[in-house]
Amino acid sequence: MPMGVSPGCPRIPRDGKDAGLTDELTCRGGARCNADHDRDPQSERQEPFHIECLPATSDVTASVAIHERTPGRMSMEEMSLHVGSLSATTASGGQAPRDLRAWIDAVERIGQLTRIREEVSRNEEMGAITYMAHQEINAPTLLFEKIKESPPGYRALWNPIGSSVDRFAVAIGEPPGLGVMELARRCKSKFSLSIPPVIVDGLGQPANENHLRDDKVDIRDFPAARHWARDGGEYIGTCDAIITRDPDGGWLNVGTYRQMVQAKDQVGLYLSPGKDARLHIERCWSRGEACEVVMCWGIDPALFIVACQTFPKTVSELDFAGGLMGRPVELVKGEVTSLVYPARAEIVAEGIIPPDSQKLEGPFGEFTGYYGRPEDLAFLVHVKAVHHRDNPILTHALMADYPANENSTLFSVARSARIWNDLDRLGVPGIRGVYSHPAAAGGWGMTVVSLEQRYAGHAAQALALAAQCPGGAYYAKWIIAVDEDVDPSNMNQVIWAMSTRCNPVEDIDILRNTWSTWLDPTQNPPDERPYGSKALINACMEHRYIKQFSKRTKIRRSVYENVAARWAQLGFTGQPPQLWALED
Repeated sequence: MPMGVSPGCPRIPRDGKDAGLTDELTCRGGARCNADHDRDPQSERQEPFHIECLPATSDVTASVAIHERTPGRMSMEEMSLHVGSLSATTASGGQAPRDLRAWIDAVERIGQLTRIREEVSRNEEMGAITYMAHQEINAPTLLFEKIKESPPGYRALWNPIGSSVDRFAVAIGEPPGLGVMELARRCKSKFSLSIPPVIVDGLGQPANENHLRDDKVDIRDFPAARHWARDGGEYIGTCDAIITRDPDGGWLNVGTYRQMVQAKDQVGLYLSPGKDARLHIERCWSRGEACEVVMCWGIDPALFIVACQTFPKTVSELDFAGGLMGRPVELVKGEVTSLVYPARAEIVAEGIIPPDSQKLEGPFGEFTGYYGRPEDLAFLVHVKAVHHRDNPILTHALMADYPANENSTLFSVARSARIWNDLDRLGVPGIRGVYSHPAAAGGWGMTVVSLEQRYAGHAAQALALAAQCPGGAYYAKWIIAVDEDVDPSNMNQVIWAMSTRCNPVEDIDILRNTWSTWLDPTQNPPDERPYGSKALINACMEHRYIKQFSKRTKIRRSVYENVAARWAQLGFTGQPPQLWALED
């Protein structure tokens, strides 16, 4: 197959109808490719999207967008873009579970799911149970099967991943039992892949088992919940995927944003400054147009992992979701919008946001462990259609202090992998590991980079780029560089390096006016909150004196291997500790 070309790639114009194939389609980079391809010989029901042409990097080669033809752009021959090969296989492990229910079965088999069959209330009780049950690291995900204010059979799954490394591993098709840095490495490899989604026939798909239109829509049946005592209302969207289209380039964005129930057919959608969906809405409004939106409530954890991450604004997260899962995301065409939605989602709502459609929303207990901004205006989605599975499961993400925060392990692994990939793409050599600590505001607040210093300024370069790359720029306050002999996921070692290798007067720099959020409680008055700051802490041995720097005490490798082999004989239980640094 020619590079950047997919068989049978349809255009999906904004009226939601097939426009047929054209002789030429415009790629995201401004190039064009022929669309005179045969249909996929494997199945007439699967139509791979048009694969976009992107500037090449070391490991990301192609991505996808759904858009109309844009005339008047340069041809591929006129552009100085190189497109590498598209990989459609995972770097390690198998495929992720096919949907949320398959994942639930998988984590139940390893003892990581608790079914709560006692009747519970949506009004604070489910949130309280989750917070109390998740005071221990590795606490199981909770499936509430009998909820007072919802119809029989309607269920809620709280904190799918939580603080569990094993549940994250299962979500992306990896085996349980991996260490967190090994899982981050595998996640990094999978984020390097790009597998475009496919459109499948909507008939018989799980998400389409039930349809509600117009006056039949009532989202209040689904087990939305008030998580915390001071929440402004019941939240239906916390562990979700929101799909919008860029009105200029046409590609799809998938993001996770909170949504509060406002009425039977209205949802308040909160979006921080700079978030892609917010930019799409504002650009639509500037043209006097409504913005279409699809809200997926009840999604498999792999899609949630991707939707939570920050990617370049001209890339569709659906491509990366396919790479993470090891197969294309299956999508069906919307019924009342020109958008698409996952074929196996539990609950999907299609709607529009007309110009100036806003309503008071919040507050809400956020990932910082504090309530976010006070009640204020947020975008108001008018729901036009709802599709859902029989006995649907609504996924909830409790935002709290660690370890009860759903974002904790998710971000410590996925964000670490994203930043690590960004550093590789930017050409920073010698990176041995990246870790966003789960206790630092759910993985948002701190990034540690372990590297082998190879030249003057190497650590400072890694710090600056880790602080501002797409994967790490949002919110993070503390960016720490350590040498390759320090495990970035071991805070005891990181604190030791800060205490023995960092000279504060020389080794701490401050970045000001960086990308932050209205949810940051340290920025006051609140109207200054979109702007933050970052501390860049160099806890590496000073490069100019690295040969004279005092030698660290380490166990000789041969001695370690001998002791590890005799661990049980020596009277110890369990496995010997895996040491990051040894004396060769």
